[in-house]
Amino acid sequence: MLRVIFMITISLCMIVKNEEAVLARSLESVKGLVDEIIIVDTGSTDGTWDIAKKYTDKVFRFGWINDFAAARNFSFEKATKDYQMWLDADDVVPEKSAIRIKELKSTLDDTIDIVTMKYYTHFDENNNPVYCLTRERLIKREKNYKWEDPVHECIPIVGNILRTDIEIWHKKLDRERAADRNIKIYEELETRGKEFTPRQLFYFAIELKDHNRFEKAAAYFEKFLDSGKGWKEDCIASCFNLAICYKSIGQKEKILKALYKSFEYDSPRAELCCAIGYFYKDAGDYGLAFRWFDTACKLQHNNSVGFLLLDYWGYIPNIEACVCLSYMQDYVRAYEYNERAGKFKPENAAVIHNRAFLAAKMSETL
Repeated sequence: MLRVIFMITISLCMIVKNEEAVLARSLESVKGLVDEIIIVDTGSTDGTWDIAKKYTDKVFRFGWINDFAAARNFSFEKATKDYQMWLDADDVVPEKSAIRIKELKSTLDDTIDIVTMKYYTHFDENNNPVYCLTRERLIKREKNYKWEDPVHECIPIVGNILRTDIEIWHKKLDRERAADRNIKIYEELETRGKEFTPRQLFYFAIELKDHNRFEKAAAYFEKFLDSGKGWKEDCIASCFNLAICYKSIGQKEKILKALYKSFEYDSPRAELCCAIGYFYKDAGDYGLAFRWFDTACKLQHNNSVGFLLLDYWGYIPNIEACVCLSYMQDYVRAYEYNERAGKFKPENAAVIHNRAFLAAKMSETL
């Protein structure tokens, strides 16, 4: 019996502004993968428009109103295919992911409403990913999902969800780009007396922290946690960032309380255990610091949808355990932990330096 395979179709929906340096790179990575390209320009003054026209006739203008959700919803309204896929102009679909998305087009159950993919947003000097989160990436058009929130916009994850480990890479160039844009939108809403949702409280706090406004950031993280209505992953991330804020404003007595609070929401996360380790390391208690770093070394992350600070799940706790043991003059065990760190980052300068230093120390004791 002949089998008929139905392939889904995909509309790429992108909003852009002054992206001439990266737009072609992004569109080249999806050329032949999507069935329709829709680009919404929110006010470019460079060559973005001309580059976009080389890839599609469906290029539209949208007057910027300080609302990313509004712009993305406008782009979604122009879509005509089965699923809408969003990318930022500095996102890239790596070849291995393009292959898997092509396969998905012929295998996806048509009852699936949203497909999530991994979003790698930061990379180290050797191009290894260090930060990952899960984002909604393919959205079924007939369900008429709407983007929410003017900044750090999102599609509500409701319906029949397929979670995948397909990767999208955020490959931002080393240049200053609208550094104050997000925080200014939040501050404008704050000035107008906007009552923030828990999610908006969290992301406003993140923006404040990233702009070194630690005291106000701490207040917003506290308000978010006190609401009792935040997403579990945001609550855990808030505890981690709150400790950073407390340290920065000299409220060291609050650091451990914030970090321990994270354990109320889920099993221990490596970054939180390492943060506790750093607290004791800074205090000169290397034995206790080592125990926390060692705990982080032994954890297995079971978090498939939240924020993943990848270096904390391998390299960082091992290298820090090595340092603590070295201070304690336990050079043999320090060497072992350094080698474990090296399995994650073989060419890392600290690993190479430590190897030579510890080998010399061990030879002195022979």
